[in-house]
Amino acid sequence: MIDKSIFKDKKAVYYTLGCKLNFSETATIERQLQEAGIRTARRGEVADICVVNSCAVTQEAEKKCRQAIHKLVRQHPGAYVVVTGCYAQLSAEKLSKEMGVDVVLGIDRKGSVLEHLGTLAKHENGGEWFAQPTKDVRNFVHSCSRGDRTRYFLKVQDGCDYFCTYCTIPFARGRSRNPRIEELVRQAGNAAAEGGREIVITGVNIGDFGKSTGESFASLVKSLDAVPGIERFRISSIEPNLLTDEIIEYVARSRAFMPHFHIPLQAGSDEVLKLMHRRYDTSLFAAKIAKVREVMPDAFIGVDVIVGTRGESEELFDKAYNFIKGLDISQLHVFSYSERPGTQALKIEGAVPPAEKHRRSQLLIALSEEKRLAFYERHIGREALVLFEKPRSGMPMGGFTSNYIRVETVPDSSLVNKVVRVRLGGFNEDKSALVVEKIISSAV
Repeated sequence: MIDKSIFKDKKAVYYTLGCKLNFSETATIERQLQEAGIRTARRGEVADICVVNSCAVTQEAEKKCRQAIHKLVRQHPGAYVVVTGCYAQLSAEKLSKEMGVDVVLGIDRKGSVLEHLGTLAKHENGGEWFAQPTKDVRNFVHSCSRGDRTRYFLKVQDGCDYFCTYCTIPFARGRSRNPRIEELVRQAGNAAAEGGREIVITGVNIGDFGKSTGESFASLVKSLDAVPGIERFRISSIEPNLLTDEIIEYVARSRAFMPHFHIPLQAGSDEVLKLMHRRYDTSLFAAKIAKVREVMPDAFIGVDVIVGTRGESEELFDKAYNFIKGLDISQLHVFSYSERPGTQALKIEGAVPPAEKHRRSQLLIALSEEKRLAFYERHIGREALVLFEKPRSGMPMGGFTSNYIRVETVPDSSLVNKVVRVRLGGFNEDKSALVVEKIISSAV
């Protein structure tokens, strides 16, 4: 039994690195602590508790985690410091020795931060750590939390069974697992009751949903589509080999699923895809893009790509660049390859120098911007439904169309968390969004 009386008047700060899933899980941790009487510290306040949710995708992410810990220890002297997340799972004992850290929680303990706060007494001689081997992790930590805008993030799956040669996630998150559809429908209903209008479906490998329960991702999509009160669902990153024609066709005619896909490519040549142990080739990937465009011509399609992996020669990069250039996609998310301890990619010859990685990244980033601007431009003058978000002080009010075009207008509190029909004008000053030319219908 937790003695919640010790948490009276206590304040906490939260620092999150990494993916949308991490941000969703941090929001869940924050809500759990709030329910125990621990309020979130306001800007400038010294907190009693610091929670860091870490990432281990790259060396840089691990470095940023350590830097965040040191910064929080300086800013909040005497605070009880908790570290969780992927880096915590992979390097629990190491992180427990970082100055000021009191407890490190592996992936199986992410949902029980409150239980590990104890009396908030500092561990002066090194922190505790709890992380069982990922092969033994079977529990699923639920998360359906509101983000920093208007949308909720619903975690439907965790872990990954793919073991791509460059990736540490299976070692950090464990094997693929998920809850039952009925539980996720219940959580979505709760989000609607709290005023949620949009839910992003998140996970590590969401297309793999159903391994734990004998269900399928397609069935999940259909069940969530029927949840009353939620006007928009978005599918976060889904593997191309798991994005079935059935799912694509259902989204095209669904009530609430938006014409918006995020599909990781990772490499634009079959040679490098094979080295990565990806489960598709460029032909299959191109076919998926063509299928989406066939039934949803105006869908937003985001694509992940990694540059500079071992074995990616200049010739293979040029081949990848030309393949990506020929794809009818909306935006790229470009990552430079980062060597991770324990991965099979370290056995591959042909390391790419950092300067060359940077050059390739810049080429693809420029290509991404060219594609995004072209996608935005063809919607100028059209009508669109926009879900508006609460504006930051002194900033324009922003929101997104159904197909994920960023839109800006003058602040109007009556439009916050409302879906409004507008006519899209031209670009804003930095071309990051289209401006509202005219509001056509009142907020609903």
